[in-house]
Amino acid sequence: MTAYRARLTDTDIRRLIKASDDDERAAAAHKLCRNMEKAALTGDEREAAQKILRMLAHDAAELVRRAMSVTLKSSDLMPRDVARSLAADVDSVALPLIQFSPAFTDEDLIEIVRGGSALRQIAVAGRPAVGRDVATTVAELGCEQAVRTLAANDNADIAEAALGRCVDRFGGSPGIVAAIAYRQVLPLSVTERLVELASDAVREHLVTRHAVAPETAIRLAAYARERATVDLVDQASNHADLAAFAAGLNARRALTGSLLLRALARGQMGLFEYGLAELAGTPHPRAWLMIHDAGPLGLKAIYDRAGLPPRLFQAFRAGVDTWRTLQAEGADTAGDVFRQQMLQRFLTQRPNAPREDLAYLMERLDQEPAPARPAIGAAA
Repeated sequence: MTAYRARLTDTDIRRLIKASDDDERAAAAHKLCRNMEKAALTGDEREAAQKILRMLAHDAAELVRRAMSVTLKSSDLMPRDVARSLAADVDSVALPLIQFSPAFTDEDLIEIVRGGSALRQIAVAGRPAVGRDVATTVAELGCEQAVRTLAANDNADIAEAALGRCVDRFGGSPGIVAAIAYRQVLPLSVTERLVELASDAVREHLVTRHAVAPETAIRLAAYARERATVDLVDQASNHADLAAFAAGLNARRALTGSLLLRALARGQMGLFEYGLAELAGTPHPRAWLMIHDAGPLGLKAIYDRAGLPPRLFQAFRAGVDTWRTLQAEGADTAGDVFRQQMLQRFLTQRPNAPREDLAYLMERLDQEPAPARPAIGAAA
């Protein structure tokens, strides 16, 4: 097999050298590079192959250089010096390598971005992986489309300060604001800035997917005239520090019985626990013990200490009992299906809850996915 590859390579090299037509030489270069990439090369063979690539990189025909660039754009066979040389070539040759080649170091990519070519900046920003230093350089110096491409690339490691710089430079660009907003992970400081800049649809995504400060959530939740408003129950699931979130809500008088009942009915036991602890002035571990006490007195005691309306206690009791029953049945209390089950069971008990809270819960029930329907992309 090795001898066959060698004969094939020799034939293609002779064809490449003797051919006078650019198209024929480009076809020979493509075949040669493809065979090199597929072959299991020894150390000596790899060195010989890279010598051939250096020769191809200096071919006078753009078609030949492009054939090599496109064929080996993602290959680790491409030497760094050849990649750097071709990165300075015409766009048709340079761009495939700039966007995909693993031969470049971060220093090489930063140099390309600083060169100022918009198309090359975009190619760097869209690479399968973008290091933090490279991303920072694109954020600072890249053209608008390069920054948008970077923001939309979830495989780019973008520091918080660099994301802030993107907002500084292009906060007036709806495309860039949306690209940043739809990143999988966003720092709180960036989310806060984007909320003020985004369209209604993008703002709705921000406040349901990412955490915002309690004061921002309360302010947006109060804007009935806005189409995109914040559901404070949903916001709780975005916060790792529920104690601070509950304290922030309480400081702004938004930690109400209505909010806690809605949270409990939707399975947000964490917000309910920390909310009661905050209102009762009790450490969370003690509040947890009282809420989950199987006897009749623990929940009632902390409920009264929290100063919640006596008329709503039975509704809260029903919510805690429903949550405990589902947990005993082995339900995953963190999933969407659990929220659906919790809402359904809670509402079928006809709880004595205020009309506006029941209307809210019925609306949320309609918005929840059906239990039997898998989430889109769940198999991915």
